Amino acid sequence: MKLRMLRCLRHSKTHTHDLESTAAAATANTPEQIKQQCNDMQKKFQEPIKILLLGTAESGKTTIIKQMRILHINGYTNDERRDQIPEIYQNIHESVYQLVQHMTILGLEYQSCASRNSAAYVMSLGETAPEYMDEEYCDHVMTLWNDLGIRTCFGRSNEFPLLDSTKYFLDNFERISDYDYIPSTEDILHSRKVTTGIHKITFRVKIPKTLGGGEQEFRMYDVGGQRDQRNKWIQAFEGIQAVLFLISCADFDQSLREDPLQNRLQEALNLFRGVWQNRFLASAGIIVFLNKQDIMERKIRTGTHIVDYFPEFEEFCNSPQAENYFDECDWTKKFIKQKLIDITQEPVKRPSRNKMDYSKRECYYHFTVATDTSCIRKVFNDVHQMILHEHMANVALL
Repeated sequence: MKLRMLRCLRHSKTHTHDLESTAAAATANTPEQIKQQCNDMQKKFQEPIKILLLGTAESGKTTIIKQMRILHINGYTNDERRDQIPEIYQNIHESVYQLVQHMTILGLEYQSCASRNSAAYVMSLGETAPEYMDEEYCDHVMTLWNDLGIRTCFGRSNEFPLLDSTKYFLDNFERISDYDYIPSTEDILHSRKVTTGIHKITFRVKIPKTLGGGEQEFRMYDVGGQRDQRNKWIQAFEGIQAVLFLISCADFDQSLREDPLQNRLQEALNLFRGVWQNRFLASAGIIVFLNKQDIMERKIRTGTHIVDYFPEFEEFCNSPQAENYFDECDWTKKFIKQKLIDITQEPVKRPSRNKMDYSKRECYYHFTVATDTSCIRKVFNDVHQMILHEHMANVALL
């Protein structure tokens, strides 16, 4: 099934009207035709929808998987939440360890002798988090996070690998270090563990009663985004109806962990080009999540500018635009989106065997914050409405 991905994002308000109009149009058919069309539609609804999540490492793919669990599989039990504690502890320790390590590399000074002692303590533990956060460890972490030198180092974190969740976890460290701590949903969404191999989540979404009711099965696949993991992607391509490609818009000032000379955003753009032109995905609908808008905006507000990494941004801002933007955040969002649009308009180097006309293929874009459940709920609802609409079109009800 070829999906016209996210038609609803541009016309989401028209879906209810479209579905009602469809039902009205069906009355013009004979009872036998209506019955057959309904049977065909129900068969379509019974087919699982396969969605592939693609993107570079740390773009937010696994967070989307977690959101699907929260929205469609009743979230996490308390025991499952407790199982996340070691991962969260490791995120915190890794963040503090990286900050301390780069204080010396960046030539920064600690505010006090106490901070220097705390730094020595953290370094003595190595890169692995302690199993328990005892009082001594917690005091050292709090001392470091309150140190002006460490805060300066954090402000330069684009110069070295640091988890996006560093500020969130360290700002909430006192709560997290409590003896009776149980991770909140937001804590789980902010935690990160490197994805290796292919992971699948299966969930069901209700179908409106006006379309016969019942549920539709979704199968969503998450694959590792590191360069050494991408050779496994091909295993997940068969039968894919939709691709969600995630790009972290906040990565414009950072380099890859595996290649310090490569800009992360540029890597994502190069990867998108490969996905867009991949012949195995030629019939799959593609939607891009321009993710981490909150982090991107925070960087811009504190004085980091994309023009320092993409000089063509200045020319873009001076060129005639359909809309007028007065905010640098809006210009940055539009610039990154235009980069993607330009890629979709490039000549295809290796055309699909089915001779698909790429010039008529559509790609749909949405600005997201993957850790925001309400944002992801709205986007996924739009995706589901689009799929229902597509099923009806396929059984000639439109």
